[in-house]
Amino acid sequence: MNDDRSPIVENEQHSPTTTRLGPQDNELDPELTGCGASACCNPSRGFHRFLALIFMCLLGFGSYFCYDNPGALQEVFKKDLNITSTEFALIYSIYSWPNVVLCFVGGFLIDRVFGIRLGTIIYLFILLIGQLLFASGGLLNTFWIMIVGRFIFGIGAESLAVAQNNYAVLWFKGKELNMVFGLQLSVARFGSTVNFWVMQPIYNYVHTIYPKHSTLGVVLLLAAGTCVLSLLCALILGWMDKRAERILQRNTNPSGEIAKLSDVVTFKVTFWMVSVICVAYYVAIFPFIALGKDFFMKRFGMKPDEANNVNSIVYLISAIASPLFGFLIDLTGRNVSWICAATCATIGAHSLLAFTLLNPYIGMILMGLSYSMLAASLWPLVALIIPEYQLGTAYGFCQSVQNLGLAVITILAGLIVDKSGGDHMWLEIFFLGWLTIALISTCVIFAYDRKTKGNLNMSPAQRVEYANNIAAAKLLGSGDGANRDEYASDQEPLLSN
Repeated sequence: MNDDRSPIVENEQHSPTTTRLGPQDNELDPELTGCGASACCNPSRGFHRFLALIFMCLLGFGSYFCYDNPGALQEVFKKDLNITSTEFALIYSIYSWPNVVLCFVGGFLIDRVFGIRLGTIIYLFILLIGQLLFASGGLLNTFWIMIVGRFIFGIGAESLAVAQNNYAVLWFKGKELNMVFGLQLSVARFGSTVNFWVMQPIYNYVHTIYPKHSTLGVVLLLAAGTCVLSLLCALILGWMDKRAERILQRNTNPSGEIAKLSDVVTFKVTFWMVSVICVAYYVAIFPFIALGKDFFMKRFGMKPDEANNVNSIVYLISAIASPLFGFLIDLTGRNVSWICAATCATIGAHSLLAFTLLNPYIGMILMGLSYSMLAASLWPLVALIIPEYQLGTAYGFCQSVQNLGLAVITILAGLIVDKSGGDHMWLEIFFLGWLTIALISTCVIFAYDRKTKGNLNMSPAQRVEYANNIAAAKLLGSGDGANRDEYASDQEPLLSN
Protein backbone atom coordinates (compact mmCIF):
# COMPACT_ATOMS: atom_id res chain seq x y z
CA MET A 1 0.00 0.00 0.00
CA ASN A 2 1.20 3.51 -0.83
CA ASP A 3 2.35 5.20 2.40
CA ASP A 4 0.58 8.39 1.36
CA ARG A 5 -2.68 6.53 1.81
CA SER A 6 -1.95 5.65 5.41
CA PRO A 7 -4.52 6.70 8.01
CA ILE A 8 -3.86 9.43 10.52
CA VAL A 9 -1.25 8.20 12.99
CA GLU A 10 -1.11 11.12 15.41
CA ASN A 11 2.38 12.31 14.54
CA GLU A 12 1.69 16.03 14.65
CA GLN A 13 3.55 17.51 17.61
CA HIS A 14 4.30 21.07 18.64
CA SER A 15 8.00 20.73 17.81
CA PRO A 16 9.83 19.07 14.93
CA THR A 17 11.09 15.54 15.42
CA THR A 18 14.64 14.48 14.68
CA THR A 19 15.83 11.09 13.48
CA ARG A 20 19.10 9.70 12.19
CA LEU A 21 18.06 11.12 8.84
CA GLY A 22 18.02 14.70 10.15
CA PRO A 23 15.26 17.06 11.26
CA GLN A 24 11.75 16.70 9.86
CA ASP A 25 9.67 19.81 9.39
CA ASN A 26 6.20 19.77 10.85
CA GLU A 27 3.55 21.39 8.67
CA LEU A 28 1.85 22.80 11.77
CA ASP A 29 4.98 24.77 12.67
CA PRO A 30 5.86 26.92 9.62
CA GLU A 31 7.72 30.20 9.99
CA LEU A 32 5.00 32.82 10.44
CA THR A 33 5.20 36.60 10.69
CA GLY A 34 2.80 39.44 11.50
CA CYS A 35 -0.67 38.68 12.82
CA GLY A 36 -0.37 35.02 11.84
CA ALA A 37 2.49 34.60 14.30
CA SER A 38 0.47 35.72 17.35
CA ALA A 39 -1.20 33.22 19.69
CA CYS A 40 -4.63 34.53 18.75
CA CYS A 41 -4.18 34.33 14.97
CA ASN A 42 -1.71 31.47 14.48
CA PRO A 43 -3.78 28.44 13.34
CA SER A 44 -1.26 26.03 14.90
CA ARG A 45 -1.51 27.57 18.39
CA GLY A 46 -3.81 26.20 21.05
CA PHE A 47 -5.77 29.43 21.61
CA HIS A 48 -6.71 29.75 17.93
CA ARG A 49 -7.69 26.10 17.72
CA PHE A 50 -9.81 26.55 20.86
CA LEU A 51 -11.69 29.37 19.11
CA ALA A 52 -12.27 27.08 16.14
CA LEU A 53 -13.47 24.35 18.53
CA ILE A 54 -16.17 26.66 19.93
CA PHE A 55 -17.63 27.21 16.46
CA MET A 56 -17.14 23.51 15.64
CA CYS A 57 -19.24 22.43 18.62
CA LEU A 58 -21.95 25.02 17.92
CA LEU A 59 -22.39 23.65 14.38
CA GLY A 60 -24.64 20.92 15.79
CA PHE A 61 -26.40 22.90 18.53
CA GLY A 62 -29.32 24.00 16.33
CA SER A 63 -29.69 20.51 14.88
CA TYR A 64 -30.03 18.78 18.25
CA PHE A 65 -32.17 21.56 19.71
CA CYS A 66 -34.72 21.33 16.88
CA TYR A 67 -34.58 17.54 16.59
CA ASP A 68 -36.23 17.15 20.00
CA ASN A 69 -38.79 19.96 19.59
CA PRO A 70 -41.61 17.40 19.14
CA GLY A 71 -40.48 15.43 22.21
CA ALA A 72 -40.62 18.55 24.39
CA LEU A 73 -44.13 19.40 23.10
CA GLN A 74 -45.58 15.91 22.57
CA GLU A 75 -48.99 16.58 24.10
CA VAL A 76 -49.18 19.97 22.36
CA PHE A 77 -48.52 18.37 18.96
CA LYS A 78 -51.26 15.79 19.47
CA LYS A 79 -53.78 18.32 20.72
CA ASP A 80 -53.14 21.24 18.35
CA LEU A 81 -52.69 19.13 15.22
CA ASN A 82 -55.28 16.51 16.22
CA ILE A 83 -52.95 13.61 15.42
CA THR A 84 -52.61 10.11 16.85
CA SER A 85 -49.61 8.61 18.60
CA THR A 86 -48.73 6.72 15.42
CA GLU A 87 -48.73 9.95 13.41
CA PHE A 88 -46.60 11.60 16.07
CA ALA A 89 -44.09 8.73 15.89
CA LEU A 90 -43.89 9.34 12.13
CA ILE A 91 -42.29 12.73 12.86
CA TYR A 92 -39.29 10.89 14.32
CA SER A 93 -39.16 7.86 12.01
CA ILE A 94 -39.27 10.00 8.83
CA TYR A 95 -36.09 11.64 10.10
CA SER A 96 -34.13 8.36 10.32
CA TRP A 97 -35.17 6.31 7.30
CA PRO A 98 -33.73 8.46 4.46
CA ASN A 99 -30.39 8.68 6.27
CA VAL A 100 -29.85 4.95 5.95
CA VAL A 101 -28.48 5.87 2.49
CA LEU A 102 -28.11 9.65 2.41
CA CYS A 103 -25.54 9.89 5.24
CA PHE A 104 -23.20 7.72 3.22
CA VAL A 105 -23.80 9.83 0.12
CA GLY A 106 -23.41 13.04 2.14
CA GLY A 107 -20.02 11.93 3.45
CA PHE A 108 -18.88 10.95 -0.04
CA LEU A 109 -19.93 14.37 -1.40
CA ILE A 110 -17.74 16.05 1.23
CA ASP A 111 -14.76 13.95 0.14
CA ARG A 112 -15.30 14.16 -3.61
CA VAL A 113 -17.44 17.18 -4.55
CA PHE A 114 -18.10 19.90 -1.96
CA GLY A 115 -15.14 19.78 0.36
CA ILE A 116 -15.65 20.20 4.09
CA ARG A 117 -16.26 23.97 4.16
CA LEU A 118 -18.89 24.19 1.40
CA GLY A 119 -20.41 20.86 2.44
CA THR A 120 -20.98 22.04 6.01
CA ILE A 121 -22.67 25.24 4.85
CA ILE A 122 -24.88 23.38 2.34
CA TYR A 123 -26.01 20.80 4.90
CA LEU A 124 -26.82 23.49 7.46
CA PHE A 125 -28.80 25.40 4.83
CA ILE A 126 -30.78 22.23 4.02
CA LEU A 127 -31.38 21.72 7.76
CA LEU A 128 -32.65 25.30 8.12
CA ILE A 129 -35.00 24.92 5.13
CA GLY A 130 -36.39 21.73 6.67
CA GLN A 131 -37.06 23.40 10.03
CA LEU A 132 -38.73 26.38 8.33
CA LEU A 133 -41.01 24.02 6.39
CA PHE A 134 -41.76 22.13 9.60
CA ALA A 135 -42.76 25.42 11.26
CA SER A 136 -44.82 26.47 8.22
CA GLY A 137 -46.82 23.26 8.47
CA GLY A 138 -47.58 24.17 12.07
CA LEU A 139 -48.67 27.68 11.08
CA LEU A 140 -50.95 26.30 8.36
CA ASN A 141 -52.08 23.35 10.48
CA THR A 142 -51.05 21.06 7.60
CA PHE A 143 -49.45 17.85 8.82
CA TRP A 144 -48.07 16.63 5.48
CA ILE A 145 -46.02 19.83 5.09
CA MET A 146 -44.54 19.18 8.53
CA ILE A 147 -43.57 15.65 7.48
CA VAL A 148 -41.88 16.94 4.31
CA GLY A 149 -40.03 19.52 6.38
CA ARG A 150 -38.90 16.89 8.87
CA PHE A 151 -37.67 14.68 6.01
CA ILE A 152 -35.53 17.54 4.62
CA PHE A 153 -34.35 18.45 8.12
CA GLY A 154 -33.11 14.89 8.66
CA ILE A 155 -31.11 14.91 5.42
CA GLY A 156 -29.25 18.03 6.48
CA ALA A 157 -28.82 17.11 10.16
CA GLU A 158 -27.21 13.69 9.75
CA SER A 159 -24.93 14.80 6.91
CA LEU A 160 -23.92 17.76 9.08
CA ALA A 161 -22.80 15.30 11.79
CA VAL A 162 -20.44 13.72 9.25
CA ALA A 163 -19.00 17.14 8.35
CA GLN A 164 -18.57 17.97 12.03
CA ASN A 165 -16.55 14.78 12.55
CA ASN A 166 -14.34 15.67 9.57
CA TYR A 167 -13.67 19.15 10.95
CA ALA A 168 -12.65 17.65 14.30
CA VAL A 169 -10.10 15.35 12.64
CA LEU A 170 -8.78 18.10 10.36
CA TRP A 171 -8.04 20.50 13.25
CA PHE A 172 -7.17 18.13 16.09
CA LYS A 173 -5.58 15.04 14.54
CA GLY A 174 -2.78 13.81 16.76
CA LYS A 175 -3.62 16.20 19.59
CA GLU A 176 -6.80 16.39 21.68
CA LEU A 177 -9.03 14.47 19.25
CA ASN A 178 -10.73 12.22 21.83
CA MET A 179 -11.57 15.19 24.04
CA VAL A 180 -12.90 17.13 21.03
CA PHE A 181 -15.29 14.32 20.09
CA GLY A 182 -16.43 14.17 23.72
CA LEU A 183 -16.96 17.92 23.82
CA GLN A 184 -18.98 17.85 20.60
CA LEU A 185 -21.22 15.20 22.13
CA SER A 186 -21.52 17.31 25.28
CA VAL A 187 -22.72 20.39 23.38
CA ALA A 188 -25.12 18.24 21.35
CA ARG A 189 -26.71 16.80 24.48
CA PHE A 190 -26.81 20.26 26.01
CA GLY A 191 -28.80 21.42 22.97
CA SER A 192 -31.33 18.64 23.54
CA THR A 193 -31.52 19.45 27.26
CA VAL A 194 -32.05 23.18 26.68
CA ASN A 195 -34.85 22.30 24.26
CA PHE A 196 -36.68 20.34 26.98
CA TRP A 197 -36.15 23.20 29.41
CA VAL A 198 -37.44 26.09 27.32
CA MET A 199 -39.92 24.91 24.66
CA GLN A 200 -42.94 24.45 26.93
CA PRO A 201 -42.50 27.86 28.67
CA ILE A 202 -42.04 29.52 25.26
CA TYR A 203 -45.20 27.83 23.99
CA ASN A 204 -47.16 28.98 27.05
CA TYR A 205 -46.02 32.57 26.50
CA VAL A 206 -46.68 32.60 22.74
CA HIS A 207 -50.11 31.07 23.34
CA THR A 208 -51.16 34.24 25.15
CA ILE A 209 -50.35 36.33 22.04
CA TYR A 210 -51.23 34.25 18.98
CA PRO A 211 -54.41 32.27 18.26
CA LYS A 212 -54.38 28.59 19.13
CA HIS A 213 -54.03 27.21 15.61
CA SER A 214 -50.83 29.16 14.88
CA THR A 215 -49.08 29.01 18.28
CA LEU A 216 -47.18 25.81 17.51
CA GLY A 217 -45.93 27.13 14.18
CA VAL A 218 -44.66 30.36 15.76
CA VAL A 219 -42.81 28.43 18.48
CA LEU A 220 -41.15 26.16 15.88
CA LEU A 221 -40.23 29.23 13.85
CA LEU A 222 -38.51 30.70 16.91
CA ALA A 223 -36.64 27.41 17.37
CA ALA A 224 -35.30 27.80 13.82
CA GLY A 225 -33.25 30.71 15.17
CA THR A 226 -30.83 28.16 16.66
CA CYS A 227 -30.27 26.78 13.13
CA VAL A 228 -29.46 30.30 11.92
CA LEU A 229 -26.92 30.57 14.76
CA SER A 230 -25.31 27.29 13.65
CA LEU A 231 -25.22 28.49 10.03
CA LEU A 232 -23.37 31.65 11.10
CA CYS A 233 -20.88 29.47 12.99
CA ALA A 234 -20.36 27.41 9.81
CA LEU A 235 -19.55 30.55 7.83
CA ILE A 236 -17.07 31.79 10.44
CA LEU A 237 -15.45 28.36 10.80
CA GLY A 238 -15.22 28.03 7.02
CA TRP A 239 -13.35 31.36 6.83
CA MET A 240 -11.01 30.28 9.65
CA ASP A 241 -10.33 26.96 7.95
CA LYS A 242 -9.60 28.56 4.57
CA ARG A 243 -7.19 30.96 6.26
CA ALA A 244 -5.49 28.10 8.15
CA GLU A 245 -5.12 26.11 4.94
CA ARG A 246 -3.41 29.08 3.25
CA ILE A 247 -1.10 29.96 6.17
CA LEU A 248 -0.09 26.39 7.02
CA GLN A 249 0.03 25.28 3.40
CA ARG A 250 -2.01 22.31 4.51
CA ASN A 251 -2.28 19.29 2.24
CA THR A 252 -4.72 16.65 3.48
CA ASN A 253 -4.23 14.40 0.46
CA PRO A 254 -0.54 14.32 -0.56
CA SER A 255 -1.08 11.32 -2.83
CA GLY A 256 -3.71 13.19 -4.86
CA GLU A 257 -6.01 10.17 -4.78
CA ILE A 258 -9.77 10.69 -5.21
CA ALA A 259 -12.40 9.13 -2.98
CA LYS A 260 -14.78 6.70 -4.69
CA LEU A 261 -17.92 5.01 -3.38
CA SER A 262 -16.30 1.67 -4.17
CA ASP A 263 -13.57 2.48 -1.62
CA VAL A 264 -15.84 1.06 1.08
CA VAL A 265 -15.09 -2.51 0.02
CA THR A 266 -11.36 -1.87 0.58
CA PHE A 267 -11.75 -0.77 4.21
CA LYS A 268 -10.03 -2.88 6.85
CA VAL A 269 -11.64 -5.44 9.14
CA THR A 270 -11.21 -3.03 12.05
CA PHE A 271 -13.44 -0.45 10.33
CA TRP A 272 -16.20 -2.99 9.79
CA MET A 273 -16.03 -3.97 13.44
CA VAL A 274 -16.30 -0.28 14.42
CA SER A 275 -19.42 -0.09 12.22
CA VAL A 276 -20.89 -3.13 13.99
CA ILE A 277 -20.24 -1.48 17.36
CA CYS A 278 -21.94 1.72 16.09
CA VAL A 279 -25.11 -0.34 15.65
CA ALA A 280 -24.87 -2.97 18.39
CA TYR A 281 -23.97 -0.55 21.19
CA TYR A 282 -26.19 2.41 20.36
CA VAL A 283 -29.34 0.30 19.86
CA ALA A 284 -29.00 -0.66 23.54
CA ILE A 285 -29.05 3.02 24.55
CA PHE A 286 -31.44 5.12 22.46
CA PRO A 287 -34.35 2.66 22.00
CA PHE A 288 -34.09 1.86 25.73
CA ILE A 289 -34.41 5.56 26.60
CA ALA A 290 -37.32 5.91 24.16
CA LEU A 291 -39.19 3.16 26.02
CA GLY A 292 -37.64 3.83 29.41
CA LYS A 293 -40.42 5.88 31.02
CA ASP A 294 -42.90 3.00 30.88
CA PHE A 295 -40.18 0.56 32.04
CA PHE A 296 -39.41 2.55 35.21
CA MET A 297 -43.07 3.08 36.01
CA LYS A 298 -43.94 -0.62 35.75
CA ARG A 299 -40.80 -2.25 37.18
CA PHE A 300 -39.98 0.24 39.93
CA GLY A 301 -43.44 1.71 40.59
CA MET A 302 -42.36 5.27 39.80
CA LYS A 303 -44.63 8.21 39.10
CA PRO A 304 -44.47 9.72 35.58
CA ASP A 305 -42.37 12.75 36.59
CA GLU A 306 -39.93 10.60 38.57
CA ALA A 307 -39.66 8.12 35.69
CA ASN A 308 -38.85 10.99 33.31
CA ASN A 309 -36.12 12.23 35.65
CA VAL A 310 -34.34 8.90 35.93
CA ASN A 311 -34.73 8.29 32.19
CA SER A 312 -32.97 11.57 31.37
CA ILE A 313 -29.90 10.81 33.52
CA VAL A 314 -27.94 9.32 30.61
CA TYR A 315 -28.08 12.54 28.58
CA LEU A 316 -27.35 14.77 31.56
CA ILE A 317 -24.29 12.76 32.57
CA SER A 318 -22.97 12.53 29.00
CA ALA A 319 -23.11 16.32 28.68
CA ILE A 320 -20.62 16.58 31.57
CA ALA A 321 -18.62 13.36 31.37
CA SER A 322 -17.93 13.07 27.62
CA PRO A 323 -15.21 15.75 27.38
CA LEU A 324 -13.67 14.54 30.67
CA PHE A 325 -13.36 11.00 29.35
CA GLY A 326 -12.04 12.42 26.08
CA PHE A 327 -9.31 14.24 28.01
CA LEU A 328 -8.38 11.03 29.87
CA ILE A 329 -8.24 9.05 26.63
CA ASP A 330 -6.02 11.72 25.07
CA LEU A 331 -3.62 11.25 27.99
CA THR A 332 -3.67 7.46 28.09
CA GLY A 333 -4.48 6.35 24.53
CA ARG A 334 -5.56 2.68 24.48
CA ASN A 335 -8.86 3.44 22.69
CA VAL A 336 -9.79 -0.22 22.22
CA SER A 337 -9.38 -0.93 25.94
CA TRP A 338 -11.65 2.02 26.76
CA ILE A 339 -14.28 0.73 24.32
CA CYS A 340 -14.12 -2.70 25.95
CA ALA A 341 -14.50 -1.19 29.43
CA ALA A 342 -17.45 0.95 28.29
CA THR A 343 -19.26 -2.02 26.74
CA CYS A 344 -18.75 -4.19 29.83
CA ALA A 345 -19.98 -1.37 32.08
CA THR A 346 -23.12 -0.94 29.94
CA ILE A 347 -23.80 -4.68 30.16
CA GLY A 348 -23.51 -4.28 33.93
CA ALA A 349 -25.92 -1.33 33.92
CA HIS A 350 -28.59 -3.21 31.94
CA SER A 351 -28.12 -6.27 34.16
CA LEU A 352 -28.70 -4.18 37.30
CA LEU A 353 -31.90 -2.75 35.83
CA ALA A 354 -33.15 -6.11 34.53
CA PHE A 355 -32.28 -8.55 37.32
CA THR A 356 -32.17 -6.48 40.53
CA LEU A 357 -34.40 -4.00 42.32
CA LEU A 358 -31.56 -1.68 43.30
CA ASN A 359 -32.28 2.02 43.00
CA PRO A 360 -32.52 2.52 39.19
CA TYR A 361 -30.45 5.71 39.45
CA ILE A 362 -27.41 3.47 40.05
CA GLY A 363 -27.88 1.60 36.78
CA MET A 364 -28.67 4.75 34.79
CA ILE A 365 -25.68 6.67 36.18
CA LEU A 366 -23.44 3.76 35.22
CA MET A 367 -25.03 3.70 31.77
CA GLY A 368 -24.46 7.45 31.35
CA LEU A 369 -20.79 7.17 32.30
CA SER A 370 -20.17 4.16 30.05
CA TYR A 371 -22.00 5.82 27.12
CA SER A 372 -19.78 8.89 27.51
CA MET A 373 -16.68 6.69 27.66
CA LEU A 374 -17.58 4.84 24.48
CA ALA A 375 -18.51 7.92 22.46
CA ALA A 376 -15.20 9.62 23.33
CA SER A 377 -13.11 6.56 22.40
CA LEU A 378 -14.97 4.98 19.44
CA TRP A 379 -15.44 7.78 16.90
CA PRO A 380 -11.78 8.97 16.89
CA LEU A 381 -10.81 5.36 16.10
CA VAL A 382 -12.07 5.79 12.53
CA ALA A 383 -9.41 8.46 11.93
CA LEU A 384 -6.72 5.96 12.94
CA ILE A 385 -8.00 3.34 10.49
CA ILE A 386 -9.07 5.27 7.36
CA PRO A 387 -6.94 7.57 5.15
CA GLU A 388 -7.90 11.21 5.56
CA TYR A 389 -9.16 11.69 2.01
CA GLN A 390 -11.76 8.94 2.66
CA LEU A 391 -12.91 10.10 6.10
CA GLY A 392 -16.16 11.71 4.93
CA THR A 393 -17.17 8.49 3.20
CA ALA A 394 -16.19 6.42 6.26
CA TYR A 395 -18.01 8.57 8.81
CA GLY A 396 -21.00 8.77 6.49
CA PHE A 397 -21.14 4.98 6.29
CA CYS A 398 -21.01 4.71 10.08
CA GLN A 399 -23.87 7.21 10.43
CA SER A 400 -25.88 5.33 7.78
CA VAL A 401 -25.61 1.90 9.40
CA GLN A 402 -26.36 3.46 12.78
CA ASN A 403 -29.55 5.07 11.40
CA LEU A 404 -30.57 1.74 9.86
CA GLY A 405 -29.98 -0.05 13.15
CA LEU A 406 -31.87 2.51 15.22
CA ALA A 407 -34.81 2.60 12.79
CA VAL A 408 -35.21 -1.19 12.71
CA ILE A 409 -34.34 -2.02 16.33
CA THR A 410 -36.67 0.65 17.75
CA ILE A 411 -39.56 -0.99 15.90
CA LEU A 412 -38.49 -4.46 17.07
CA ALA A 413 -38.14 -3.22 20.66
CA GLY A 414 -41.70 -1.89 20.58
CA LEU A 415 -42.98 -5.20 19.18
CA ILE A 416 -41.17 -7.14 21.93
CA VAL A 417 -42.88 -5.03 24.61
CA ASP A 418 -46.29 -5.45 22.94
CA LYS A 419 -45.92 -9.22 22.42
CA SER A 420 -44.75 -9.76 26.01
CA GLY A 421 -47.75 -7.90 27.42
CA GLY A 422 -45.68 -4.98 28.68
CA ASP A 423 -43.05 -7.17 30.36
CA HIS A 424 -39.73 -5.39 29.78
CA MET A 425 -37.59 -8.33 30.93
CA TRP A 426 -37.42 -9.78 27.41
CA LEU A 427 -36.55 -6.35 26.09
CA GLU A 428 -33.59 -6.11 28.46
CA ILE A 429 -32.37 -9.55 27.36
CA PHE A 430 -32.68 -8.33 23.76
CA PHE A 431 -30.49 -5.31 24.55
CA LEU A 432 -27.95 -7.46 26.42
CA GLY A 433 -27.66 -9.64 23.33
CA TRP A 434 -26.74 -6.61 21.19
CA LEU A 435 -24.19 -5.47 23.76
CA THR A 436 -22.61 -8.93 23.63
CA ILE A 437 -22.21 -8.50 19.86
CA ALA A 438 -20.53 -5.13 20.50
CA LEU A 439 -18.14 -6.76 22.99
CA ILE A 440 -17.22 -9.54 20.54
CA SER A 441 -16.55 -6.94 17.83
CA THR A 442 -14.26 -5.05 20.21
CA CYS A 443 -12.30 -8.24 20.86
CA VAL A 444 -11.94 -8.77 17.10
CA ILE A 445 -10.52 -5.23 16.73
CA PHE A 446 -8.04 -5.88 19.55
CA ALA A 447 -6.91 -9.23 18.12
CA TYR A 448 -6.58 -7.97 14.52
CA ASP A 449 -4.74 -4.82 15.58
CA ARG A 450 -2.33 -6.83 17.71
CA LYS A 451 -1.72 -9.33 14.92
CA THR A 452 -0.99 -6.60 12.35
CA LYS A 453 1.05 -4.51 14.84
CA GLY A 454 -1.31 -1.57 14.43
CA ASN A 455 -1.60 1.57 16.55
CA LEU A 456 -5.25 1.43 17.65
CA ASN A 457 -4.50 0.42 21.25
CA MET A 458 -1.19 2.23 21.70
CA SER A 459 -0.39 4.97 24.19
CA PRO A 460 0.19 8.48 22.76
CA ALA A 461 3.98 8.10 23.10
CA GLN A 462 3.92 4.77 21.26
CA ARG A 463 1.81 6.30 18.46
CA VAL A 464 4.33 9.11 18.02
CA GLU A 465 7.18 6.58 17.80
CA TYR A 466 5.11 4.47 15.39
CA ALA A 467 4.45 7.51 13.19
CA ASN A 468 8.09 8.62 13.24
CA ASN A 469 9.20 5.16 12.13
CA ILE A 470 6.72 5.22 9.24
CA ALA A 471 7.87 8.72 8.23
CA ALA A 472 11.51 7.62 8.37
CA ALA A 473 10.78 4.55 6.26
CA LYS A 474 9.09 6.77 3.65
CA LEU A 475 12.14 9.05 3.47
CA LEU A 476 14.49 6.10 3.17
CA GLY A 477 12.34 4.73 0.39
CA SER A 478 13.90 7.26 -1.95
CA GLY A 479 17.46 6.65 -0.65
CA ASP A 480 19.97 4.00 -1.70
CA GLY A 481 19.19 0.38 -0.90
CA ALA A 482 22.11 -0.25 1.48
CA ASN A 483 21.23 2.59 3.84
CA ARG A 484 17.55 1.70 3.67
CA ASP A 485 18.17 -1.92 4.60
CA GLU A 486 20.51 -0.91 7.43
CA TYR A 487 17.97 1.53 8.86
CA ALA A 488 15.09 -0.93 8.52
CA SER A 489 17.11 -3.52 10.44
CA ASP A 490 17.78 -1.04 13.26
CA GLN A 491 14.11 0.02 13.50
CA GLU A 492 12.46 -3.41 13.28
CA PRO A 493 12.18 -3.83 17.09
CA LEU A 494 10.47 -0.44 17.39
CA LEU A 495 7.86 -1.26 14.76
CA SER A 496 7.07 -4.48 16.59
CA ASN A 497 6.09 -2.77 19.86
